[in-house]
Amino acid sequence: MTPEAPIIETKHLARRFGQLVAVRDVSLSVARGEIFGVLGPNGAGKSTTIRMLCGILDPSGGEGRVVGYDIRHEAERIKERIGYMTQRFSLYEDLSVQDNLAFYAGIYGVPRRLRKNRVRQVLEQTGLAERRKQLAGTLSGGWKQRVALASATIHEPPLIFLDEPTAGVDPVSRREFWEQIHGLAAAGTTILVTTHYMDEAERCHRLAFIFRGTLLDVGTPDEIVTRRTLRVAELSLPTTESAVRAAAALRDRGEVDEVAHYGHLLRLATRGGADPESLAREVCGAIGLPVEMSRPARPTVEDAFVSMVREDLSAPLPQPLAPAPAPEPRP
Repeated sequence: MTPEAPIIETKHLARRFGQLVAVRDVSLSVARGEIFGVLGPNGAGKSTTIRMLCGILDPSGGEGRVVGYDIRHEAERIKERIGYMTQRFSLYEDLSVQDNLAFYAGIYGVPRRLRKNRVRQVLEQTGLAERRKQLAGTLSGGWKQRVALASATIHEPPLIFLDEPTAGVDPVSRREFWEQIHGLAAAGTTILVTTHYMDEAERCHRLAFIFRGTLLDVGTPDEIVTRRTLRVAELSLPTTESAVRAAAALRDRGEVDEVAHYGHLLRLATRGGADPESLAREVCGAIGLPVEMSRPARPTVEDAFVSMVREDLSAPLPQPLAPAPAPEPRP
């Protein structure tokens, strides 16, 4: 593949399991060196999409190329050229950190003559050198995650898939993990990551929102937020009870996209250009509730994501896919 060609490109990718359609229609193009985030609720089709891109699952429809190879016919070539890490990445807990890295270096085909130096290099780069003799099973979640990432990149792949890699990891470890991710991307590695954490989504170069097996939007975090044309305000009411009443009244207004309360505080998002502060004072005044404080807030990726999912849920279900053709045998 040429350096200018997308490292991932799919057209109308689909996957069914019997009558269940997990992925309906996904067309993506990911450039080299990008951190590309894939967001969606559980069951949206994120992990199934990644497994097709990795050559683990055959698509039921559509086509795609990853690192220059066809996902349907050249899956084994793809597996040699990628790294893959999930939240359940399998470390051998009775082996040391160093031995885990050496094992995965062998699995990923690092030449024997280079293996020792490569393991030493990765230990230094990832801050694991002082823990190289520690058994993996005795590490904390954050350190296990660091070893898992080191193992998945020991062969210096041009593309890494990270499927919910920070689930269950503490905030400090998550932040350190993302610093490593940005370091890898700056060195030219492409990263495709799925996450439930919206603060992580905002750290990606571009995002794809998947819901009910289809793409809702693709773009930079700023582009996606801007396209939703939401206006957001944060409000304070006297008590939690009054905030609950205000939220219920606001949800009856057509201009309201989303309203959430946190104790006596409200976060209100409106669409169609409606001013959320003026709307809140109007609605609350009509039911005798004072708004003690209001201020505009920045719409976030989470606001855009919730808005898109709610809108899609209100639309008719997508038409069922045509019966899947018999899969072609792999060469």
